[in-house]
Amino acid sequence: MRINPQQLSQQLRKELVTAYIVSGDEPLLVQECCDQIRAAARKNGFEEREILHAEHNFDWGSLLASAGNMSLFAEKKLIEVRAPSGKPGDKGSKALQEFAALASQDLILLLILPKLDRSQLNSKWVKTLEGQGVLVQVWPVSSQEMPHWISQRLSAAGLSAEKEAVRILAERVEGNLLAASQEIEKLKLLNSGETITVEQLEHSVTSSARYSVFDLIDRALAGEAEKAVKTLQGLRAEGIEPPVVLWALAREVRSLLEITEKLEQGQPLARLVRIQKRQPLVQSALSRLGPPKLEALLLKARAVDSAIKGNTTHQSPWIGLLELTLNLCGQRCV
Repeated sequence: MRINPQQLSQQLRKELVTAYIVSGDEPLLVQECCDQIRAAARKNGFEEREILHAEHNFDWGSLLASAGNMSLFAEKKLIEVRAPSGKPGDKGSKALQEFAALASQDLILLLILPKLDRSQLNSKWVKTLEGQGVLVQVWPVSSQEMPHWISQRLSAAGLSAEKEAVRILAERVEGNLLAASQEIEKLKLLNSGETITVEQLEHSVTSSARYSVFDLIDRALAGEAEKAVKTLQGLRAEGIEPPVVLWALAREVRSLLEITEKLEQGQPLARLVRIQKRQPLVQSALSRLGPPKLEALLLKARAVDSAIKGNTTHQSPWIGLLELTLNLCGQRCV
């Protein structure tokens, strides 16, 4: 069964199934879906939880071993498999289908994947798990949908805001749901129950930090390495979490790749980059970074993500973010 994130809470109240696939490239929404599934599992007695990181050279046999290795002190188990590539390969496909055959009311699989393409959605292992479980497809929030999404979040937080204030916040976060969520949490702390005005929002946003991830992106696109590094250091000093910085950098790299492809198809830059002041920044970045370099940057972003999650110990996430920033500035070879 395929559902969207808005339908997940209702499905979890109805019943727990033996397999959940959460697929998407929107970190905040993916995380929230997974949190709902974990909470429902705990509420239903799934006290034991095991996390498997299915990265390069992962032994898929460990999934089946985990399924057969129940704790003496827990009768029910949640196995969480994080597969950042979204492609388990032949061995993984076979293991996931075998796992489905072993599934019982005492065992739940939570499989976390990036966005799946059509061929992946039609693969045998997805069909098998979907047949006895739930596939939650997380889609990005478009710029047109962003004001409505923010309004819903404000309402859920017990807040209300002027329409223009919502529009300004939507423009400010530029599609970054993590940043929008943080701003809403801050507004909740600062607000005493009144409707949030444009003036209150402007004060909240501008007073939040001396440095912002948006400044970092603009300076990196412009190739201003020294200023970009200073901004990154400022973000770290002010307590901005590495996932927020990584999200912004990776999102920009993916955007540059998409723009490059569409430019090659003959589409004008002005149509692809609607904000006029950003057009020269994007043009500057594209003059330094062709598709091979941008693809390499995405691979580096994935390595930083792994470091953030604690999967690697040889590099600090902030060192990885520094290298990624410098690479985007065009200062170092990838």
